[in-house]
Amino acid sequence: MLKEMCWLAKMGTNGAKILHLRTAPNEPWKPYTMFPQFAAPDYQIPNGSKGWATYQKLMQAGWRLVPSDQAVGVFDRATA
Repeated sequence: MLKEMCWLAKMGTNGAKILHLRTAPNEPWKPYTMFPQFAAPDYQIPNGSKGWATYQKLMQAGWRLVPSDQAVGVFDRATA
């Protein structure tokens, strides 16, 4: 299983970035909330980063962080 994560804006927005995950190279990036088996509850901090707790959990589990600029092309092709 591929274990990649990156920070991308929610689909269709230019707003704040949230954590996205990908478990197969041929699948599009999806928000971490679509993976309840991997997600950790968000910290209750006003205006906190959505997915930060999940990011920390998955980094410790050996997931790879993909730079956003490398993932954007894949994200754009998947949502076109």
